[in-house]
Amino acid sequence: MKSPRERIIETTFQLFARQGYNSTGINQIISEAEVARASFYQYFKSKEDLCVEFLNVRHEYWFGELHQFLLQEKDSKSKIIKAFDFLVYMNGKESFRGCSFLNILSEIPMDNIKILSVIQSHKADLRNFFLDLLDNDDELSDHIYMLFESSIIESQLFKSNELIEKSKKLVTNLIQ
Repeated sequence: MKSPRERIIETTFQLFARQGYNSTGINQIISEAEVARASFYQYFKSKEDLCVEFLNVRHEYWFGELHQFLLQEKDSKSKIIKAFDFLVYMNGKESFRGCSFLNILSEIPMDNIKILSVIQSHKADLRNFFLDLLDNDDELSDHIYMLFESSIIESQLFKSNELIEKSKKLVTNLIQ
């Protein structure tokens, strides 16, 4: 049996994915997670704190899945190319739900530093992932990062992997 905290996080993921951050209330999370109000507030002081924790959990999950997906790849170039296949894999697994971080970014005011900093940190880690694979070639890695990010957004928007595949071909040509 899952702990109340785990049920809250899992329910939060489902509700944020289905109806967004702003349309999801604490009462609905408490009800659907089947936890007592006191349990919720034992773990989270506010919806904002819950969102930060949700994003931190999502960050760990997403990068864990990415690294697992790339485990068989031996060199940096094949890891970069295979990272685009990871997007196709995640779209299949999560029905084109897109990036949790960008989805929430579109709903929060830009002065919400607490949530914004977690989103920025996630994106910085992704940028650094490509930078590390390309031996600190920041211009090339930023091009690949931008293709990767736009592929996520476009695939969510059009419920299609077509632009991921096109980006993958572009990246393959860039790094050969």
